Amino acid sequence: MELAGGPPDRRAPEASIREKTLNGKRLDRDEGRWLLTDAPLLELGALAQEVRFARIPDRAVTFVIDSNPNYTNVCVTDCQFCAFYRKPGDPEAYTLSVEEVLAKVEFAAKKGATTVLLQGGHNPALPLDYYTTLVSETRRRFPGVTPHFFTASEIQTVAQVSGLGVGEVLDRLWEAGQRTLPGGGAEVLSERVRRRIEPKKGGPGAWLEVHREAHRRGFKSTATMMYGHVEGPDDLLDHFDAIRDLQDLHGGFTAFVP
Repeated sequence: MELAGGPPDRRAPEASIREKTLNGKRLDRDEGRWLLTDAPLLELGALAQEVRFARIPDRAVTFVIDSNPNYTNVCVTDCQFCAFYRKPGDPEAYTLSVEEVLAKVEFAAKKGATTVLLQGGHNPALPLDYYTTLVSETRRRFPGVTPHFFTASEIQTVAQVSGLGVGEVLDRLWEAGQRTLPGGGAEVLSERVRRRIEPKKGGPGAWLEVHREAHRRGFKSTATMMYGHVEGPDDLLDHFDAIRDLQDLHGGFTAFVP
């Protein structure tokens, strides 16, 4: 297959990529770039399906009933793309009490949810006990619900407000009964992109540190990617590389959610 617009004798690396992928070998950066920029979409989807069938012979498809309530929209981070947040003191700002949040968890549980992904803004007025109580009470009152709470940047905010390290905050959440973290806030793990769209949230290392420390303690987590804004192919490749490198350490990621 010829690359569209390329010289007549230039061959796409499709066969090599297929062989590597089906045999569990790693793709290099050039191959990743080709997949992002030149690979025919239908052929790419067909390869993904082939890989899925090879890994899951019975072709089983699973899903989870999930709920995603927000406990506060108060935030001081000023991300360029966010229409959700309100500054402290804004008439539209809100923070739910522990009981109000638990009422939302109860509603989700009654509807059959087995996971609740709880997230909110970076609210400097909330103490660590607010977060740990949400976890422990969810575990106590709704044992069939997994508390999949608080993104990396929320945990960093809690650490700053409480004067503790990220690891100490994670330890407290673990003691309260939390075992998984959502992967939100990764956006694109590229210094260039994050400086442009969310300079107050820190570089890629900030998000990666929380997940690294979480995996070291036995937490499982997911990884996300928010694309379609100012990023280019190399920024996305930086993102994939960072997640793959961290996965090599502890195998803590259970899903990638673009």
